[in-house]
Amino acid sequence: MKEMTADDERLARQVIGLLELFALNTDDTEQRIVGIWRRACTPVGPVAAVSVQQRFVCLARTTLDRLQARHIKVVAVVNFPHGSSNVQSVIAQVRAALMAGADEIDVVYPFRALLGGDRQPGLAMISACSALCAGQVRLTATLETGDLRDSQMILDACRDAIVSGADFIKTSTGKAARHVTPQAARIMLESIADVGGQVGLKVAGGIRTFEEARVYMALVRARFGLQWINAGRFRLGGSSVLDDLLARLGLLESHGGGDGF
Repeated sequence: MKEMTADDERLARQVIGLLELFALNTDDTEQRIVGIWRRACTPVGPVAAVSVQQRFVCLARTTLDRLQARHIKVVAVVNFPHGSSNVQSVIAQVRAALMAGADEIDVVYPFRALLGGDRQPGLAMISACSALCAGQVRLTATLETGDLRDSQMILDACRDAIVSGADFIKTSTGKAARHVTPQAARIMLESIADVGGQVGLKVAGGIRTFEEARVYMALVRARFGLQWINAGRFRLGGSSVLDDLLARLGLLESHGGGDGF
């Protein structure tokens, strides 16, 4: 492993504060959920958020409060991972997540409808979720850019999500065969620039190392500047990258990493 410079260490610590960890496996248990929350409180400070399925929101919030980590956001992921076009089903999921105490909602945009040439389900779904969040709970639209592939489709999805009220647009669920690419992130950043940088970006899906995280940090810095890089505007998703960052900082063993998240 390449030796870390002082600048590398500062960047690694910054990245940890921007991370959004995931607990989104179909076989997740309450024990696993509690474990990932404990991982979220690292020796160099907390991560930004942890994403869970709607059924684990209450447990997640309770666990974090017990750990005195109220500032770590609990993100409820809905319509995951397939991106159904059933707006009423998604509304029910969002309502349940909000009642359980979710700090944020992450809805998988109905990308298959867009692939079929129909933009209406995406507009309707994100608008309905935005109305439920009512400006009090931040809303992420996950676009599954690896499946959209075509640059114009990614751009259309970004624009539709933004105009419908999303506070963040996110690259991927992490469950698709194709992972995020720098090109997809660039398209999304340009969409955000079109609205004056008032919408945030989440990059997720296949990011596993410090070097990969550095690429996306550089893209954001080049487009919006250092002041834009904060957890309210930019996050990096993926639990695997946390182990790499802690290992490079010499903290992995003390933090009990390697639990598969």
